[in-house]
This record gives sequence, structure tokens and C-alpha cells, in this order.
Amino acid sequence: MKWYALSVETGCEELVRAIICRDFDPSILHAIVPKRRLCEKKQGHIHYVVKTMFPGYLLIRTTMNTKTYYKLQEIPKVYSILNNFQTQHKIYNSDDIVSISNIPEEEVSILFQLLDRNHIINLSGAIVINSRVQVKCGPLKGMEGIIRKLDKRKNRAKISLSFLGSERLIDVGLEILHQ
Repeated sequence: MKWYALSVETGCEELVRAIICRDFDPSILHAIVPKRRLCEKKQGHIHYVVKTMFPGYLLIRTTMNTKTYYKLQEIPKVYSILNNFQTQHKIYNSDDIVSISNIPEEEVSILFQLLDRNHIINLSGAIVINSRVQVKCGPLKGMEGIIRKLDKRKNRAKISLSFLGSERLIDVGLEILHQ
């Protein structure tokens, strides 16, 4: 079984995931919507919110065949299965040939190191010493190398993740701890 990215209407990721869970056996197809917990300040109050990590995308794990492919295409709000033209394989049907790409295992493994069992990247706690970030707790502990930028005011860090062959900067929650 391999991981694929399913392009869906933005804001409908959970709806499509629920339909997939209803229509497919979990042993055949598993769908997740990766999310991140962020700290937001509104009118002086701090709120913790959970936002979709890749708006408009859903990750599915399956052994792709024509039956699964066309059944996924019938789901409302589903646009396509992404293709990055690098790690593609072809699905043959009597009428046409469809090229799709699976997500490389090394990209998925880094993502799953960060996610908890509810598929959320929770807040990490870090200290800053001589403009170097040292993560003390949370999913980013030991992964300081993927942090590209720190926003102390918003309590966020921009991390670099490879997704379908391209680097993406993603905001994640990061609390600055005092020594």
C-alpha cells in the first residue's frame, strides 16, 4: 500500500474523508487530513485552533487500481489524484491510461513523525539561545533542522516539508519557553 494525495474542494477535506471512511473498508483504503494546532491572539486573548495543514488535500493510503481510482473520482468534491510526473505509475483501463503519483515514503515518514494519533501536529516548546532554536518538548524535538523561521510574537515556526517533490513552508505552533 502506498500514500497518495487527493485534491479536493478546499474546506471539504473532512467531508470527503467521512465519505471515504463510509464507502471503503479501512483495510483497502485509509484517509487522513493532516492538521496543526496553532496559537492565535484575538482581542488580547489567546486561543488555540486546529487548522488543516494542506488545505484542499487529503492523504490516502491504498493499493491503487482502476476500481479504486474511479470510485474515488465519483465522490463529490474530489478533483483528482495528484501527479508530480516524477514518481508516477500508470493505471490501465480498457478505454484510457491514467498516470498518478504516490508520495515517496521518505516524505510521508517525516510527516508521520510530527503527527500524533489524531493526525495533528501539536505545539512544541523551545528556547532560543544566541539566535538558535533548541526544541525541548513536542513533535519538533530533535528536528530543529527543518525549522526555517521563528515568529516569537505569533508563537509559530515555519518548517520546511517536502511534499510531492517540492518544498513547502508550513506554520506550526511553537511556545517560547523561558530558561
